[in-house]
Amino acid sequence: MPRLSFGKLTNHPLLFGTALLTATGLASRIIGFFYRIFLSHTIGAQGMGIYQLIFPVFALGIAFCSAGIQTSISKYTAQAVGSGKRPQVYLYAGMILSLSLSFICYSVIHLGSDYIANTFLDEPRCASLLRILAIALPLASIHSCINGYYYGLQKTAVPSISQLVEQVCRVLSVFVIYQIYVSQGRTVTAEIAVWGIVCGELSGALFSLTFVRFYKGSTHLLQALRRIFAFSIPLTANRVLVNFVTSVEALLIPICLKSYGYANEDALSLFGILTGMAMPMILFPSVLTNSVSVMLLPSISQAKAQKNQALIHRTIRRTIASCLVLGFASTLFFLLTYSLIGQYLFANTLAGLYIRTLSFICPFMFLSTTLNSILHGLGHPTITLLLNLGGCLIRIAFIWCFVPLYGIRAYLYGMLASQVAVALCAVSALNRVKEI
Repeated sequence: MPRLSFGKLTNHPLLFGTALLTATGLASRIIGFFYRIFLSHTIGAQGMGIYQLIFPVFALGIAFCSAGIQTSISKYTAQAVGSGKRPQVYLYAGMILSLSLSFICYSVIHLGSDYIANTFLDEPRCASLLRILAIALPLASIHSCINGYYYGLQKTAVPSISQLVEQVCRVLSVFVIYQIYVSQGRTVTAEIAVWGIVCGELSGALFSLTFVRFYKGSTHLLQALRRIFAFSIPLTANRVLVNFVTSVEALLIPICLKSYGYANEDALSLFGILTGMAMPMILFPSVLTNSVSVMLLPSISQAKAQKNQALIHRTIRRTIASCLVLGFASTLFFLLTYSLIGQYLFANTLAGLYIRTLSFICPFMFLSTTLNSILHGLGHPTITLLLNLGGCLIRIAFIWCFVPLYGIRAYLYGMLASQVAVALCAVSALNRVKEI
């Protein structure tokens, strides 16, 4: 059997990029894993619940400011490289758009933090966290645009290492702030974790900026702005709509748990255990599929530009097979170890039980993530919008209809149903795409 040497691997952008992103992503996940354990013991389950409540707002801001723009930069950079043109202009255009939007989001969240916390999150203690979190948005936009540019070049060293730098700086900064709080006799709250996000985004943005070569002036900037803007509209609408619905989903969980009979503190604790302990554990193996997804978009875009249908077919077949193997292996692992994970890592039996139920979503979640990236590369972001939105609506239906009757377990089954539906519809959509 022929061996794949390191030299051959580095000459294959998809394989090498995926391997590098996976290695650094795995290191980042391991650090984040122990970081979550540290937070669970430091701020407690209720603190984790309050901390997790602000993430839908942050995700919505990121979706509006940079998520669609990053994908657009990656796509047009790859196409420019494939046609022998200079791609820097797409980075400039994307950063102009993203930073402009990020400062608007910063102002809205910072000035409206009390209103958002009281009206939408139904938790006044989130207001101070939102004001801190808003600082991270412009920094995250810079980081995201540069990552998209390097993904389009199929050079993953800068994005992957910056991800690791961001995670390390986040954890170290939180540990330092924690030590300061303890030495001063101050109460440790979720604020330390939010300051960690800001420090992490700052380090990631500064690290990425040091590798970008900016050129004076650039031709066709206005044309690049129009292209980035036009292609990012459905992508941004996708992310914003999905994140908005996901935000509604996250806010409904504590509300419906209280309807089931839990007190406010208990509902927040359950929410913290689910979103701050169980879900990060389930998402741990997805570091590989996320890496594949990032590299698939420019590869598929370039293959489409070159009209290489054979490569597209082969990539899709291998992607589906690999995701299913990884997914079922992950399910088996969690079914065998859920009790140990809950008891010895999080010191929480409920976390282990949630992991056991959620383990069945792994094959479908990994599959839908990579197939959505392929659909983006083929120029069909609207299909992924409908698929993701449909999955969110299924989960909301389970929350609204069944959680008040059957508790948190109904939401877990809703997650499984939504992932199965999205994965099967993504496979069907790829079969129907005319370009395939």
